[in-house]
Formats: sequence, C-alpha cells, structure tokens
Amino acid sequence: MPRFPSRLSNAVICHTAAYPKPVDVETQHTLPDFMNRGGVSLRPGDGIIHSWLNRMLLPDTVGTGGDSHTRFPMGISFPAGSGLVAFAAATGVMPLDMPESVRVRFVGERQAGITLRDLVHAIPYQAIKEGLLTVDKKGKINEFNGRILEIEGLEDLTAEQAFELSDASAERSAAGCTITLSEASVTEYLNSNITLLKWMISEGYGDARTISRRIEQMQEWLANPSLLRADADAEYAIDMTIDMSTIKEPILCCPNDPDDAKTLADVAGDTIDEVFIGSCMTNIGHFRAAGKLLQDVPAGSLKTRLWIAPPTKMDARQLMEEGYYNIYAQAGARTEMPGCSLCMGNQARIAPKSTAVSTSTRNFPNRLGQGANVYLASAELAAVAAVLGKLPTNEEYQQYAGMLDSMGEEVYQYMNFDRMDSYTEEADKINVAQLT
Repeated sequence: MPRFPSRLSNAVICHTAAYPKPVDVETQHTLPDFMNRGGVSLRPGDGIIHSWLNRMLLPDTVGTGGDSHTRFPMGISFPAGSGLVAFAAATGVMPLDMPESVRVRFVGERQAGITLRDLVHAIPYQAIKEGLLTVDKKGKINEFNGRILEIEGLEDLTAEQAFELSDASAERSAAGCTITLSEASVTEYLNSNITLLKWMISEGYGDARTISRRIEQMQEWLANPSLLRADADAEYAIDMTIDMSTIKEPILCCPNDPDDAKTLADVAGDTIDEVFIGSCMTNIGHFRAAGKLLQDVPAGSLKTRLWIAPPTKMDARQLMEEGYYNIYAQAGARTEMPGCSLCMGNQARIAPKSTAVSTSTRNFPNRLGQGANVYLASAELAAVAAVLGKLPTNEEYQQYAGMLDSMGEEVYQYMNFDRMDSYTEEADKINVAQLT
C-alpha cells in the first residue's frame, strides 16, 4: 500500500479548454477554488496536465492520476479511477497489488534519422516478432498487460525525452512504467522545475504553500541526490532486448491499433490527408524539428491539412519568440490552443474517412475522426508526410531527416527554465521559506 507523505495534487483543464461547453466553463471557474485547498490548479489554455505534472515530481515518486497517461518519467505512477485518486489525494494512501515486471533493455547505437518515437514503437514491434504481442484481437496475446514496464539502456535521456517512452506504456496496457535515468538528467530537470514553480507563485498560482513545500523537497533531494535502481538479481516475467543498431527506418503504428507496429517500408506510399503534431507525447523539440522541415515550403503548397498544438503555453510562447509560429502560418498550418486538441477526439475532428499521420497517444477507431485511418508516427515523419501528402519511402524520409540532427542541441534544446531570463527574473523574487 503506497503512501504519499509529501503528496501534491494537481488539476488541469486540458481536455475541454479549447472548445468548452457551458458545463465545462462552469468547471473552469469552480475547480481552482476547490483544488487550491492544498492542491495546485492550472488555468484553461495552460496546456496538458501530464506535461505540467511532470514538472512537479520528486525523483522516485509514487503517484496516481485519473487519466491513463499518468505515466511519470521519474519514479512510477499507477492510473486509477477518480474515486481511488480522490482517496489517495485525501488520505495519502493508495491500495495496490504490485504487479510483475517486464524489462526492456535498449542496446547498440541509434541510427541516423531514427527518433525516440521510433524507439517507442520498437517495443511493440519487437514484441510482435518475439510472440509476446499479437495484433489480432481473437486470442490476443499481450505480455505487457497489467505488468510494470522497466526500461533500461537510455540513461542519458532528459526527463522530457524519457516521458515519450513512459507515456506510451499506457498503449501497451502496462500497469506502470519506470525508466532508469542518470543523476545528471534528473538534477537538470529539477533545477529547471524549481524555477518554473517559483515563477508560478509569482504569477499567482495556488496553493502557494503547497508549491513552496514541493520546491523545498526538490532542493533537499538536490542536496543529497539518490536514485533507486533495480537489484542485480532482480527477476522479470519477461526480459526483452532491443538492438537500436538494427533499426534502420522509422516504425509506425498502423490504422487503427497502437499495437500494429510496422516499418516505413511496409506502408510507404499511402496517401495522407491530414497531419496532427501535438499531444502529451510531444515536447518543444518536436515542434522545432517540424518547423525546420516546413520552413522552405512555398506558401499554400501543403498537400495536407496540418494541425499544430504545443503541449503547454510555455512551449507555445518560446516557439513564438523563436519565429516558428510564423513558419507554421506561412506553411498553412492550423495552430491550436496548447492542450490535447485532436488527441482527445471529442471536440476538434479530422475529416470523416480521411487518412492521417498523428503524433498523438493512440489511434483507436473513430477517435480522431469518424471512419478515419490514423497512423502514429514521430513529429519528423509527420512533417514530411504533411509536405509530400503521402507516407514517404525511407530514402525520401532520410533526405528530409538529413537536414536535422534528430537529437541535436539546436533543435532539441529543452525548456530549462533556470536558464531563461523571462522566468528567472520573476522566480528570483520569491522567498520560499517565508511561504512555508
């Protein structure tokens, strides 16, 4: 039975912020007052709850949430029903039977043009090859179902990058996911997040005392850092190894099943009508990468309808300052309020019976559009599909990907708030000790 002695509750209006119904507007006005009695409430338009909540985590945190994509990049979380989540928030205790684990180890060198999203899809792709996962629903096999996914071999990832992997564990039907990260990666993330939390206090977010306590807990960890690691003799229900050096082309999940992982060669040439770049599976690097690939596109020449929705208002602000919104506009993209957008499928919709490439979390039938066929892919491949109006061959894709170092610092420089004047200037005015 996990206990949460230093618990923090967070609520975000992200599923219904962009196109609220009257009942949603009422919730937007009443929820903050309720949550701020010891919790932290964000505002409509701030963005996606997962992208925000990750910024409030302590290393090796055990957490829960009412959304299936409550999948921490540090520590571990177990999504639950709203009643159990409320119980955990109120009492600091959550009943839980600890599941078995499946270990996924990445080895080898990542190849040119291969993104983290391709490594996300490499997990079901490898599982299919090993007979651990079947696509056919009749007699379906899924060895991840109800187990914890433990990922190793990518310790140098940033926490933002690690979340792509942990977030997608929901599509594996895993009970939870942990990723082994380096102390340096976690330290960088916490230093950034301390500044963001101080900035939130300066911007009038509540509960200020709760935020201040979380800042102090982060500072305590930084003063004496320690990360949990698996025992050397740990036993696993399944032990799977993925050799990155063998992945030579992008891996997509095909319509309309996030388990149906195939290589680009298997689907190249399929006509694409719409492209969505957004959801909690994205971070600012993905939008820069898409912008770099779109910047030379003649105005009005896109062969698809392209949707752009950054995960948080901080990402949107930075992308505007760097000129990427101008690139999107010139290319003819439709930019959405930071938030879930098409990923939820309950408000904005793609055209019925269209074929799309999406960076969203899942592609269940009719989710993004009635009768639509949806491929899941990286932002880079999605941008290429938007330009060409089709799924490219690997050779065509690599020509575009060659313009980018897919993990390069220029494109994939993350939101380190402690290095950004617009956040540090306000954060430096906050005295945490006085608030707690």
